[in-house]
Amino acid sequence: MVIIHGTQRFRDRVTATPAADGDTSTTILGAWYATVLRWRPAVPLFVNASTLLPVFMSFAPTRTLLDRFPAAVAEVLAAHGVPTAVITEETAAMSTCRVAPTANRSVVGTMSDFSFLADHHRGDFANDLLGLSVQLAETPCSPLYKRHISPDRELAAVIERYLAS
Repeated sequence: MVIIHGTQRFRDRVTATPAADGDTSTTILGAWYATVLRWRPAVPLFVNASTLLPVFMSFAPTRTLLDRFPAAVAEVLAAHGVPTAVITEETAAMSTCRVAPTANRSVVGTMSDFSFLADHHRGDFANDLLGLSVQLAETPCSPLYKRHISPDRELAAVIERYLAS
């Protein structure tokens, strides 16, 4: 199961089962945060709580967004060179999604930063949301300064630790 902590704008647009008290993500990467960018057409931005890895995907059709989310994560993980076995395990664990309100202001701030940067890079990646996800994963993020500086490096370190265990 994966918990997606959505902003109010995200939760208003997505119909999903709410997370119960005590629900936690059982995936390797843990919980995700989500918001909706006011682009035409609208684009959701997902950010992993532990690695700050951004994932952009198509919003439409809204009713299948959470069903399509694991595939979008798999595509971004593959673009970062994550082994196929790990991707398969991660997406299998994401088969059940629950939505909850945001709970970490630091991750919400990172989402805001990524939203601003995405607006800036939007012209460079007109129809390439995967390319935009990979590009922004190289962005230094202050919550990661004492660890691996950017989401792509933090992801590599998390996967390396997971494979070593």
